[in-house]
Amino acid sequence: MSVIRLRNTHCHLINMMLFLVFTLLLLSDAAASKSIIKSLPGFDGNLPFVLETGYIGVGELEAVQLFYYFIESERSPKDDPLVLWLTGGPGCSALSGLIYEIGAPLSFDYAKSSGGGKPVFALNPYSWTKIANIIFVDAPVGTGFSYSTTWEGYQVSDTLSAAETYEFLRKWLVDHPRFLTNPLYVAGDSYSGIVAPIIVQEISDGNEVGRQPTMNLKGYVLGNPLTDHEIDTNSIVPFAHLKALISDKLYESFMKTCKGEYLNPDQSNASCMEDILAIKECIGNLHNTQILEPAFKVVSPKPVALKWDPRFLIADDADILLSSPRVPGPWCRSYDHEYIYGWANDETVRDALHIRKGTIKDWRRCNKTLAYSYNVESTVDYHRNLTKKPYRALIYSGDHGMLIPYVGTLEWIESLNLTIKYDWEPWFVDGQVAGYAMLYADNAQDYITYDLTFATVKGGGHTAPEYRPEQCFAMMDRWFNYYPL
Repeated sequence: MSVIRLRNTHCHLINMMLFLVFTLLLLSDAAASKSIIKSLPGFDGNLPFVLETGYIGVGELEAVQLFYYFIESERSPKDDPLVLWLTGGPGCSALSGLIYEIGAPLSFDYAKSSGGGKPVFALNPYSWTKIANIIFVDAPVGTGFSYSTTWEGYQVSDTLSAAETYEFLRKWLVDHPRFLTNPLYVAGDSYSGIVAPIIVQEISDGNEVGRQPTMNLKGYVLGNPLTDHEIDTNSIVPFAHLKALISDKLYESFMKTCKGEYLNPDQSNASCMEDILAIKECIGNLHNTQILEPAFKVVSPKPVALKWDPRFLIADDADILLSSPRVPGPWCRSYDHEYIYGWANDETVRDALHIRKGTIKDWRRCNKTLAYSYNVESTVDYHRNLTKKPYRALIYSGDHGMLIPYVGTLEWIESLNLTIKYDWEPWFVDGQVAGYAMLYADNAQDYITYDLTFATVKGGGHTAPEYRPEQCFAMMDRWFNYYPL
């Protein structure tokens, strides 16, 4: 055997030993607990899919205990992608994303459920778990069933949340080594547009420096993502104009007097402030998560802030729905959100999910009381950095959501200066237009190293899969399989 072969074999053995040592150390520190859930209140019989729940400790002394739900792909767990899903907020529970957004194999059967009684589940034909293994994590700490054993652990920020979630994923993969070779995607919506790209960058950097375990990162998926506070908020007015919510005359006046500045207008400019008040009169009574749906009279309208307030991404249906009975009148989507509170706060449900007793008093779909520091104003530079890597990105937007309008999303995507491979064109589901899409690529070096698909979902709201589940399922199935939308 040659000296070179001996040396290569020796290096390979050393790498294997280092990984094994790392794995043992990480597992000894992870304090991970996990359980396979066979049945759930509200569903008759055993679950027809694999559901695992558990905690993984992260941070100093592992004081932060992040709770997760993991659902294996119903198609081919060993071959299908592994997706880390982050629900927005910050502070919105993974259970909300699991039930209402991208979908678990189960969804509420509203016809058979009563808001004050026991919700009933039905099988969901459009669950993304039919085509992917998905980890739904309650992050940051204080979200859903995640908790900290110390007061300091609850002090979190955008960057710290990203770091703790990255640590969570590393430990989860060490504890689930059979998924190390699955294609990995980081995904989320809404406020996750701030945290998710940071996590992707952390994974990419970790792989480059040899941090174990090596992750098979392929890309990321973001829905109606908050990305840049200024761009996203200032796009509300152009969106309102494109949707005929404000007149041409008012729009032209606003662009002249305010110079397109809606987030931080010159409040000494009387003409500008008059235009902004007129705009708010036009859009103030709309449901900004889906402009065609009725607004809940007490919860909405939410005023569109003149200065950025991250709390406008937090749903606040809990206080209203839990304190007052449903009133006669038009249906409102907030009514559907009522069911999950009674279910998640039921002790039999918590026992079934193996929630640690005494850790969470009142579960909230979105926790507005986080001790959270919003220390990242924009993640455009993270996206720009990632365009130099061999990754794929899918950015989709419900085209009737006004919270984070698709107009602003297109603006920051175009600032990346990528090459347009396929220009604006419709995509279809069952012969009907489901939205429009563009494909961008970075081929500056004569070969494509990165590609980004931007897609609108026709009629979709702020979290598009909640409003157009069939279309979004088809979109993801095609994209995961490298097919054109």
